[in-house]
Amino acid sequence: MITRSFRAVFRRELTSYFATPVAIIFLTVFLILSGFFTFKFGNFFERGQADLQPFFLWHPWLYLFIVPAISMRLWAEEKKTGTIELLFTLPISLCEALSAKFLAAWAFIGLALVFTMPIVFTVNYLGSPDMGVIFASYVGSFLMAGAFLAIGIAISAMTNNQIISFVVTTVLCLFLILMGFEPVVLTLNEILPVWLVDHIVNLSFPFHFEAIQRGVVELGDLIYFSSVILVSLYIGAIALESGKAD
Repeated sequence: MITRSFRAVFRRELTSYFATPVAIIFLTVFLILSGFFTFKFGNFFERGQADLQPFFLWHPWLYLFIVPAISMRLWAEEKKTGTIELLFTLPISLCEALSAKFLAAWAFIGLALVFTMPIVFTVNYLGSPDMGVIFASYVGSFLMAGAFLAIGIAISAMTNNQIISFVVTTVLCLFLILMGFEPVVLTLNEILPVWLVDHIVNLSFPFHFEAIQRGVVELGDLIYFSSVILVSLYIGAIALESGKAD
């Protein structure tokens, strides 16, 4: 059941993005980079195919820098300014507060994805893409963004320094990207057993995201992203609970 306190925190967090230039800057940067990577780096017109493979190809790298910039302030700022004590005086549980902040930030990222729809309209105007594949890719991108965000929230809950939160989150997420990055995988195949490399790749963001991009949202991929989100939020909850005890 969604409580009044949960709704209040969710609404406060979501509206806070639009109370400052943060929302406009984030959305503008995300849309510009999405278009640039799709049509310039992705050689969209040269490929001669009506699909959004070049668009989604760059999403892990876009999230790598943009999502940590969103997550770094969620708890670190509360702890630094002391407003976290005020938050915990409200009739809301730690899990509710953590979930409300996470879902508000995730909804904001979802809004950014919605604003990329003109790219979808462009592809439909130029050809007849498989909309099922595109829809599945959006679902995968949204789930991957949630995994990035949950990791960032866990790190933010551990520190009151936003810069440290940003750097550590970026490094951890980069590690999870590189584990499935083809040049890295080829290098690992030369020095490690194949079975071990397969397990390493299976833990990466690209492995599961690329599987969804093929148009089939399999249970294993949903479990992977859901597990990353839940485990990260659980770690964040432990960090906050430990901070309250201190």
